[in-house]
Amino acid sequence: MDNRTWINDETRRRSLEHVAAHTLDVAVVGGGITGAGVALDAASRGLGVALVEGGDFASGTSGYSSKLIHGGLRYLAKGDFAVAWESAVERRRLIERIAPHLVRPLGFVIPVTRGAPAWESGAEGFGAVLYDVMRRLTGTDGTVLPRPQLLSRQAVAALVPALDAQALRRGILYWDGQAVDDCRLVLGVLRTAAGLGAHVLRDVRAAALTDTTVDAVDVRTGAPLQLRAKVVVNATGVWAAGFEPELTVTPSRGTHLVVRAERLGNPHAAHTVAVPGHFGRYVFVLPQPGGLVYIGLTDEEDHGADGHHPAVPEHDVGFLLDIVNTTLAVPLARDDVVGAFAGLRPLAAAAHGEGPDGTADISRRHLVRDVPGTPVTVVGGKLTTYRRMAQDAVDAVVGRLGIFAPCRTRDLPLAGAASVRELADVAAPARLVAKYGTEAADVLALSRVDPLLAAPLFDGTEITGAELLFAVRAEGAASVEDLLERRTRLSFVPADAERARGRAAEILALAGTFGTGTAEAAG
Repeated sequence: MDNRTWINDETRRRSLEHVAAHTLDVAVVGGGITGAGVALDAASRGLGVALVEGGDFASGTSGYSSKLIHGGLRYLAKGDFAVAWESAVERRRLIERIAPHLVRPLGFVIPVTRGAPAWESGAEGFGAVLYDVMRRLTGTDGTVLPRPQLLSRQAVAALVPALDAQALRRGILYWDGQAVDDCRLVLGVLRTAAGLGAHVLRDVRAAALTDTTVDAVDVRTGAPLQLRAKVVVNATGVWAAGFEPELTVTPSRGTHLVVRAERLGNPHAAHTVAVPGHFGRYVFVLPQPGGLVYIGLTDEEDHGADGHHPAVPEHDVGFLLDIVNTTLAVPLARDDVVGAFAGLRPLAAAAHGEGPDGTADISRRHLVRDVPGTPVTVVGGKLTTYRRMAQDAVDAVVGRLGIFAPCRTRDLPLAGAASVRELADVAAPARLVAKYGTEAADVLALSRVDPLLAAPLFDGTEITGAELLFAVRAEGAASVEDLLERRTRLSFVPADAERARGRAAEILALAGTFGTGTAEAAG
């Protein structure tokens, strides 16, 4: 069992000692996907790196997305070809090389109803074809993301049984990418960075930044800590403007509803529902592992929300149900919604401006602000393009350092990554391979150590205690909330989280008797 990429309390202790005694090349503030990407890019270039996060990793926006790794069909509809192209390029890298264990193809059905104007279905079909042209231009193989195709009404009903078959004329099927879990992607990037020597620290809250220092507090002890670095990078997402007064960040609330897949006939593909009066804007109905479906998302400016736990307003629930119910044979009721979650997307409004639809019209292009005497700030963008955001930010860093250190992350596999053929040969259940890649066998081995680790957390889930123990030993989990909210995502259905809470507490206590297994890890 290779523990070089592990993140846990022992590696945290060693890293605290290191950053207190050394000046770093780069100090990164923010433990979401952007900060994780910056830490990995910098570490892969041979720089001395530390990352600090005030709470748990991926506890902000990065853990509450639609979990799509998509080429940007919506951006094509808006005429934002630059973002669509960048997204398509990064999607190929993720799905084919960087994280094929975490990102896989997902079919999307665009239902064409009998009452739809001919121009509308024509535009959607043209968009799907143009989307496929971009797929081919990036070099993405058709065996990975197949070409779009027209579907009969019967074929649409077979893929998405809950649709109102009587209202259907036909459908359009196109393919995109889906992350098995956005938190797992963040953790994979962070652990890969740690394996290359980055010091990854959770529960260290930054209070003030300069271009070369980070004044912080160890949340666990209350002790002050100062990180000294040649360059500081502000990758704090919706909080970025708090460290950079010249920057304006517009937080956009994206709400998703959670329903049981069986309520929608256990769909085999996602489907889209156009938002009336907003060309190019859709609500997505997204099947997930574990028998759930996410319905989202909203796109509303929200300056008052808690960045870690944005409240889901009832009018968001009503909006999403109203839109999706226009296509269903049996409309969803409020009681069918077993959970809901929201994340705040940090949109760099100062750089791009707003359109008539508010934050829904702000470009998803990212912004790197490199002004001498201030931290390098990277903000905006989206989950799919995190690697390119990080590359641009670290290019600014090496520019300040005055060194030649080219980017090395374009084809750098994350921890657990392997080819599809190699993943198929891993001696572990497919469900574990889909979450852990080549490390699935290590998780399975833990289940043989103690009966408590082999059993599901409760009747109705396949998640076992071994997965929770691995989360503590290798993925930085330190509390029951970490386990339920960001290592298993059981918290998306509060009733399921409550059923698992007692067993999670037992596993957390048990983890202390196992130790971290990092006695030989680098400090």
